[in-house]
Amino acid sequence: MNFQQLRSVRETVRQGFNLTQVAEALHTSQPGVSRQIKELEDELAAELFVRAGRRFLGLTATGELALPIIERLLQEAENLRRVAADFVQSDSGMLTVAATHTQARYVLPGAVRDFRASHPRVSLHLQQGSPRQIAELVASGAADLGIATEALADYPDLVTLPCYRWSHVVVVPRGHELAHLQQPLTLEQLAQFPLVTYEPGYTGRRHIDEAFERAGLDIDVVLSAMDADVIKTYVDLGIGVGIVASVAFDEARDDHLVALDARHLFALNTTRVAIKRGAVLRSFVLEFIQTFAPTLTREVVASALAAKPAEDPEG
Repeated sequence: MNFQQLRSVRETVRQGFNLTQVAEALHTSQPGVSRQIKELEDELAAELFVRAGRRFLGLTATGELALPIIERLLQEAENLRRVAADFVQSDSGMLTVAATHTQARYVLPGAVRDFRASHPRVSLHLQQGSPRQIAELVASGAADLGIATEALADYPDLVTLPCYRWSHVVVVPRGHELAHLQQPLTLEQLAQFPLVTYEPGYTGRRHIDEAFERAGLDIDVVLSAMDADVIKTYVDLGIGVGIVASVAFDEARDDHLVALDARHLFALNTTRVAIKRGAVLRSFVLEFIQTFAPTLTREVVASALAAKPAEDPEG
């Protein structure tokens, strides 16, 4: 039994049993993947996959039981490498952070700047994606950390810790009638206009929809996007009234628009950092987390990683 055999099994499941994709992911050949799996099955004297000819259709009952064990073995092997690397070169390595556009564009730059100043030998790799893509990157080990508002807490394989809370703002062109309101904006007023906001599953969109549903109001979302800059561009063109994260609005940069307070309209959102459950984090990973969210000290993160799934902190 060897790690390449275990990786072949794990990657086959991750790639939906498509051996061509497995071979590409593992930088080997399709016959090589099949051979590794067959050698492991021979050693275990049990088939792990249901087959139809040369095609893999799914896991056998034995495979279903074996997969979590394989995952743990590979996780512990990676943990061992990290412990050794941290002992030999604690101030160098690669840190991969997966984040949504809003986090990468508006929130992370300060933390990245400060971290790079104190850790010049650490190479930072920033990946952007949807909240679900971010969760999957962390769960698979392709990213050390994930930072997002939506979806992360839905994955049992992840430990998630609250970083900060934020609200939405409503943005309109300076000449728009809502820009001159003397009273706080209401949902009824907002529902009278076409809206431009985030796609479902992004940046607190759920709280926006829930607010209108509770009020019994129908809304016309004429354009949705992942990117606050895109939303503001179309608001400026007069396509509709925008709803974006408050961190995505800068009075100096967005001086052609007016932001209206919406804290009383929509529930607050919690941005979280996600870590793979059971992972050993290198020192500089812990230091990056605390740079981004000062309340998440080494002790707090260690306690969260040691807790049972039901005990994960809630924000």
